[in-house]
Amino acid sequence: MADPAAEIRPYRPSDLGALYRIALMTGDSGQDASAMYRDPDLVGHIYAAPYGLLSPETAFVVEDREGVCGYIVGALDTRAFEARLEADWWPALRGRLPAPSGPPQTWTADQRLIQLIHHPAHAPRRLNEPYPSHLHINLLPRLQGQGMGKRLMDRWLGTVRDLGSRGAHLGVSGANARAIRFYQAYGMRELERLPPPYDGIWYVTTFEPG
Repeated sequence: MADPAAEIRPYRPSDLGALYRIALMTGDSGQDASAMYRDPDLVGHIYAAPYGLLSPETAFVVEDREGVCGYIVGALDTRAFEARLEADWWPALRGRLPAPSGPPQTWTADQRLIQLIHHPAHAPRRLNEPYPSHLHINLLPRLQGQGMGKRLMDRWLGTVRDLGSRGAHLGVSGANARAIRFYQAYGMRELERLPPPYDGIWYVTTFEPG
């Protein structure tokens, strides 16, 4: 049963550790990825922390009696955010985490994520132009299946719409069946399925003119 004290609130700098923790605990297609990585911060470096630090106006967390247990983060303008990452986020990480060498098929799970730090993925123009905003959402199991995901989506999409966005996109692993069901039930539209080795799905939504 959902904690009635659970509330959605704007991200605070003190929430950074929670972003890292939740990113790791949901980093294996929605499941706990703690056993997959030697460096527990790698998932958060890519998919959570930079949003709280560089785009706090579009970052929200869920907090209940036990603490922060979910988040929704993203960027109003994906292209501008990617440029900000190149200027203010990736360089320090690249200095600490050398790029992997050797055949990619021999890389560890850590090395595969470090490769993404050195060569980050970029959403294609066909996605960014009509749907310029993007998001990531994760909830710990104790909040899943209780309507909080919908509330977070409503809050985030309403925020970027009010900030002038005309549409938003998100990517999900084809292995994350729970997330796929959620996005479909929420009303996100499947735009494209990516073939292996990517094995992902792009979902999109547009906003009616104000």
